[in-house]
Amino acid sequence: MIDLKKISKWYLVGGNKVHVLKDVDLSIREGEFVSIMGLSGSGKSTLLHILGLLDDPSEGYHYFMNEAVHLLKEKQRAALAKQYIGFVFQAYHLIDELTVYENIETPLIYHKYKASERQAMVADTLDRFQIVGKKNLFPAQLSGGQQQLVGIARALIANPRLILADEPTGNLNSKQGEEIMQLFKKLNEEDGVTIIQVTHSEKNAEYGKRIIHLLDGQIEREIV
Repeated sequence: MIDLKKISKWYLVGGNKVHVLKDVDLSIREGEFVSIMGLSGSGKSTLLHILGLLDDPSEGYHYFMNEAVHLLKEKQRAALAKQYIGFVFQAYHLIDELTVYENIETPLIYHKYKASERQAMVADTLDRFQIVGKKNLFPAQLSGGQQQLVGIARALIANPRLILADEPTGNLNSKQGEEIMQLFKKLNEEDGVTIIQVTHSEKNAEYGKRIIHLLDGQIEREIV
């Protein structure tokens, strides 16, 4: 599904290259559940953003769904991401001007679902995440945990082939966090959804069949 070859990301600071990622080789097969761990500043989120086509590497080759991403234009990359990827961000990235219902519905509009289909799918998702009573509220009216649940619901509603999650349970209480990880496990094992999560939690990392440890922008080790 994904192949990264010699991927580096660097910034020029005072004429010198400061690497965030350096010579990363990584392959992800369809249907895998992979956890990425590492200290703050190790390059975890940058790697996740490159995997999700949200950021360009400075060097290297990136293949996703048999497409050479490094050769695609920005519009083509965005279309590829919308078709296959669902994102769960640590910072929610909800649209402030839209209600909970409208935020969750947004990916379905991109995918050109009919209005009746969207209505049924959003209703089912609201029920699944037990947030029916919040559907007409705006993000500012929600707690951090509630916003995170809405973000996860939005990421999953269009049935993506790949879910990228950046600290997916970071703003949830332990019970909600456990429920979300169990949901990810079910999506992976029963529906074959590929999941890549960045996490500081050893417990959450163990849901992955493979744990990748980053150190100073490089893959230090893998645990299978």
